[in-house]
Amino acid sequence: MKMTVRMKIFAMGLLLLIVGNTISLTTQVYTGGLFDQFQREQIDANYLKATPEEQIEILKSYFLDKMELNVLLRMSFFVTIGLSFSFWISGVLTLPLKKLIAAIERVAQGDLNVKVPVDTKDEYGKVSQTFNDMTLRLREAEEARRRLVADVAHELRTPLSIMQLKLENYQQAGHPVPPEMLLRIHDEVIRMSLLVDDLHVLSLAESDRLSLDRKPIDLTVHLERIVDDLKFEVEENGLEIHLHSISRPATVMADARRITQVFFNLLTNAIRYTPRGGKITVEIEDRVVDRNAFFARISVIDTGIGIPEEHLHHLFDRFYRVDEARSRHTGGTGLGLSIVHHFVRAHGGFIRVESQPDEGAIFAVYLPIGNDI
Repeated sequence: MKMTVRMKIFAMGLLLLIVGNTISLTTQVYTGGLFDQFQREQIDANYLKATPEEQIEILKSYFLDKMELNVLLRMSFFVTIGLSFSFWISGVLTLPLKKLIAAIERVAQGDLNVKVPVDTKDEYGKVSQTFNDMTLRLREAEEARRRLVADVAHELRTPLSIMQLKLENYQQAGHPVPPEMLLRIHDEVIRMSLLVDDLHVLSLAESDRLSLDRKPIDLTVHLERIVDDLKFEVEENGLEIHLHSISRPATVMADARRITQVFFNLLTNAIRYTPRGGKITVEIEDRVVDRNAFFARISVIDTGIGIPEEHLHHLFDRFYRVDEARSRHTGGTGLGLSIVHHFVRAHGGFIRVESQPDEGAIFAVYLPIGNDI
């Protein structure tokens, strides 16, 4: 069994107590032996003839002479033991701290790959493990930051390059710019504006600074409108879409604009990745019990290409695409699901995904239902 720091300190104190008691016991034995020796050597006719005061002085003088060397030896022994224990205790208690301090100094210098060995399961071991977990999260955050900068640069570089090339060509040609050319450039400007807006809103949501205008919303009525707005795109892609709901209203306190974006993104993804002839279903359930609370559950179910299991845990990461070959024109910027995740979380809800390749996907959004609704 591994000893904790408290157990080590207790063991050291117990050991010191045993040493102290041993010294006390040996002192008593030695003192008793001195009395026997005094009786044999000093108690004679002359001692018995002396007055009581003189007898006490003889006894005191004898014991002081005999005890002086013994006391010095015992004090030297006890001090040596005490210093040894102090050095041992300081080593036991500070050695793990020295390793941790050295690792912290390396992190302060920018080295996030440092790792403290976890040799024990005591408090120091827990601190070391927590430190390692912290540096792991810092490495992941740094890697995410680098990917974000690279992805944003990539996403912005493409439309900027297109605009720059077209403008340079027309400038070199010396001809007036036709209206259709300006429309193409304007489309690229809109793409960049949407990307910047999405990044701004996503950063607010990730830092819990997203403002919400919460009002009672009937999800059935709200989703009917969203589905109706998307029907043309659904039919154009050769798909079917159905909305199934309970008869009574499913009301939640939510920001209508943010919730609209949540389900618009989910349905747009379902349309994009469902082959012709497929079907998309939206199911609304009221007062679903989960995590000891009541939720409204809205499921977006498609019969599309599905998602491999290894990608499910990364679906809500920024700029993540299941198929890396998808461009920003065919697969979006990779921000849609991340926005969905953070918008739902900002409402106090959560989202779950179930999917297998070639068997479609189910995105279930859980929105809390208050007692006052």
